[in-house]
Amino acid sequence: MVLIVLSGVGYLVFLTQGGRTPTTAQWILAVAAFAGGLTLHRLPVANLVVQAALLATAIALVDDIVINQVGASWSLLEFTMRTRRARTIGSAAGLLAVVELTDSIGGPGNRFPADRFTAGVVGLALEVGMPLLLGLVIRANWELARQAQEQAAAEQRQHESESRAARADERGAIARELHDVVAHHVASMVLRVGVARHVLTDLDSRVGEVFDDVHGTGTAALAELRRLVAVLRNPDGVRGDAALTAIEPSALPAALGAAVDRARQAGVTVEADLDPAIDSLDAVRGMAVLRLTQEALTNVAKHAGASALARLVVAVRDGAVYWEVTDNGRGGVPTAGGHGIIGMRERVEVLGGQLEAGPTGTGWRARTVLPAVAVAPEPV
Repeated sequence: MVLIVLSGVGYLVFLTQGGRTPTTAQWILAVAAFAGGLTLHRLPVANLVVQAALLATAIALVDDIVINQVGASWSLLEFTMRTRRARTIGSAAGLLAVVELTDSIGGPGNRFPADRFTAGVVGLALEVGMPLLLGLVIRANWELARQAQEQAAAEQRQHESESRAARADERGAIARELHDVVAHHVASMVLRVGVARHVLTDLDSRVGEVFDDVHGTGTAALAELRRLVAVLRNPDGVRGDAALTAIEPSALPAALGAAVDRARQAGVTVEADLDPAIDSLDAVRGMAVLRLTQEALTNVAKHAGASALARLVVAVRDGAVYWEVTDNGRGGVPTAGGHGIIGMRERVEVLGGQLEAGPTGTGWRARTVLPAVAVAPEPV
């Protein structure tokens, strides 16, 4: 639009240099056309009406109406590009054609000579037909580009969906293969421990307790592996929250107590402060608390040393769960190559919390707050 305005100004200036001086009315109509084109280009209907009115005025007042013809043709082009209804476009083209015909084929005494008719046809083709055709072509290209973008976006979404499905299938296959490998070795270990416990009858009672613990741990691990693989192979066949490996709320205190006892058997001194209200937690957050506790106490036994003192705190306040495990061990911190902290962090973030894990002045601390579960308001 700026280039068109500059071209119009140049036309009027060169017209002056050619010996023909533009009249004041011609300058006024040209400036009005320039201003309308610059300010109303986002309002195609208003711009078309203004330019058509200026062209009609120019036909009545001045001899050289090129500037206003260009302005009206350009407004028709913009109107055609931005309007979708064919009837509206036809009405706009008809309006501009009527204005053009008043100059091209009109004359004194309503005479209709052949030269005026030819001039009228050519004028309509150039001033109405060309912008109309060009606007339709540009709008069609815009529509094709929009459809191509939508199709590309749909194909991208489909590709991402297929990719996620493929990754899920691959993870399931890897999990089943992992089960085959791990279950084989765990079963072998359990069998050997059982045989040893049966053969060595004169063992010290403390060694026998260790054997029994290893045998029980291996048996429980095998059972959990089989259950999880069953979920992977047929999630729809697992009832309720079992597919999420959830835990019944009433069983959470006992499960946490078992995790604490296991850590103590590994040599870690554990102080547990468990809120009685934890038996009313929902199944998903209850499982999260259990898994966090198991992973944290395992890290204490693994990295803080057998002589470490660990403290477990699980409290429920205003529906939110406050969980924390601290220790005073100096045997090291969880290594960056492991997946324990990463898994804990992902589990917490899924439930809307943030896990804080890192060294303190006397050892290591992991803590988080699991927000209360939002409950939809009952209809009034």
